Amino acid sequence: MSTPKAARRDTIIVTITDMATRMITIPTAIATPTTITIIITDRSMDAITAEADGRSLLPLLLWLSPGFPVGAFAYSHGLEWAVEAGDISDAKSLGGWLVELLLFGSPRNDAILFAESFRAAEAGDWSALLDANALGVALSASAERRLETTAQGAAFVAAARAAWDCEALRRLDQAPDGRIAYPIAVAAAAGGHGLPLGASLEAFVLALLANLVSAALRLGPIGQTDGQKILAALLPRIRVLAREAQTATLADLGGCAFRSDIAAMRHETQYSRLFRS
Repeated sequence: MSTPKAARRDTIIVTITDMATRMITIPTAIATPTTITIIITDRSMDAITAEADGRSLLPLLLWLSPGFPVGAFAYSHGLEWAVEAGDISDAKSLGGWLVELLLFGSPRNDAILFAESFRAAEAGDWSALLDANALGVALSASAERRLETTAQGAAFVAAARAAWDCEALRRLDQAPDGRIAYPIAVAAAAGGHGLPLGASLEAFVLALLANLVSAALRLGPIGQTDGQKILAALLPRIRVLAREAQTATLADLGGCAFRSDIAAMRHETQYSRLFRS
């Protein structure tokens, strides 16, 4: 076979969708000069791993959507009293309140408990799963907070077992008095179905905050556009919390969002209210 006298200009486009080391071999039959374009797409490593293993993150979107029957719309996490008391009156004050919850409040503890329960479910360590659940219920700072987490937890397990049953969810039937903390219920489903921990944590914390923003919308201090701006601004902090929770242990539990705890307690005797907490 004769070799062309004039060199051809070829463009080779290599798309790398993960950060793994790849060796690219250029066939010798391609004459030089050749332009090689490497495109690296920035994608979540958890999502890539899930796709490679044949898993899908779609269950998370269903479990944490407002349409999943856990009754999340009925709870404000004490925001209703905070609005009446004037602590939250606009987008700025609501954003600051939510940042404090991420740093020092129950969402941080919920994320740590979620990670601990996820690992227990994934490993089939049912004793550790039930211990994490008992701790999650015990850490509720008020009667309404306990109602908030256990009512949603029980509702989640009932709905998930009907359509997404797994051994981890069945083991939660052994919880004393049937009390199941919401983060433990979602973590048991995610770990039991082999979903990635990082993506599950991010989705769970985002859903918690989205529900609080939804409550604030119904209470009146912000509008829908402000609500979306607040959630967009919180995404980096949500990612940070998710990363920290992945390596945290139960020894890292703790909080000091006292005004939020007081708001939940005061809500129990609030004269006029829309929410259960």
